[in-house]
Amino acid sequence: MQISNNSLEIAQKFKNKLAKLAGITSEAILKDIKQSKFAPIYFLQGTESFFIDQISDYIEKHALSDADKGFNQTIMYGKDTTISQIITSAKRFPMMANKQVVLIKEAQDVPDIEKYVKSKVGGKEIEFNALEEYSKNPLQSTILVLCYKYKTLDGRKALAKVMEQNAILFTSKGLYDNELPGWVAGYIKSIGFEANDQAIRLICEFVGNNLTRISNEINKICVNITQKTLITDAHVVQYVGVSKEYNVFELQKALGTKNVLLCNKIINYFAENPKENPIQMTIGNLFSYFSKLLLVKSNKPANEFDASKILGVVPFIAKDYLAAAQKYNSSQILNTFTYLREADMKSKGYGVGTNDDTQVMKELVFNILHG
Repeated sequence: MQISNNSLEIAQKFKNKLAKLAGITSEAILKDIKQSKFAPIYFLQGTESFFIDQISDYIEKHALSDADKGFNQTIMYGKDTTISQIITSAKRFPMMANKQVVLIKEAQDVPDIEKYVKSKVGGKEIEFNALEEYSKNPLQSTILVLCYKYKTLDGRKALAKVMEQNAILFTSKGLYDNELPGWVAGYIKSIGFEANDQAIRLICEFVGNNLTRISNEINKICVNITQKTLITDAHVVQYVGVSKEYNVFELQKALGTKNVLLCNKIINYFAENPKENPIQMTIGNLFSYFSKLLLVKSNKPANEFDASKILGVVPFIAKDYLAAAQKYNSSQILNTFTYLREADMKSKGYGVGTNDDTQVMKELVFNILHG
């Protein structure tokens, strides 16, 4: 029995609706495409490039055979193309093959991807968006992949709503710090290795939450291990560089937990990158942080929700302040303001002792942790 195009479209829309309700994931998309179940349009958007690259790279490498790629795989870059050229390519029929792939890298740079143009149809002037119109009746023999990185479509506008209904619309988001160890363990397992808890912790601490960088560092470890053995903390120390880009908020968090080792790592990173981490800005932020900590200590909120009202921050951030307040007594917090004032004066060349920013920061952190 032959299935009509209309039936295929209804089935695809139903599948997309279910995916939307379930919260579509990169794993679900990859599972389908590994079984050669391709949608006519993939709109991959969001702040985390790793998952976008993971999906688009797999389609690029595996959707077509090597013999079919020459005539039926088109790769464009957003800044060098227009939406009209993209749609023209998508509407072509494959040559001597069942499918063609049209892959748009850096689609966020396509200048007119969200633009609406005016046209006369039946004597009436209408406005339309080319991608929106194409997605309403896409060519089933085309796999159109748009990699819309570091941003998302405005969900209130028609284009985003049409993508939700007629394409695989995937929003790639970064992971929270507490989600990172599980992801690292899963990624290591997916490439045929295992790692102990200490190794996983060190990878997260050394590299940060950039998934592309983490995967590259893990792959580097695996290349250097001759046999598929357990990845240990010794392997991480040997093969992974300290490449995490620290900031003052992570310094605050490290001070809040009194993590001496991490505080020293961050200060050393600041010393190597003074332009991105000027001492005056750091001191100012720490003053604000300990002022909030004093508010928590003085008001004694019962939980993070009460603390969030006092501090004017969301509850999950207030929870960190509550935990930090357990590490410091009121006298220690008050002493911190003296240390901050002394560090500020030294950084400006006043008083005795060094005015070297790195040394001033090391003394400041030492005094806060041990004062």
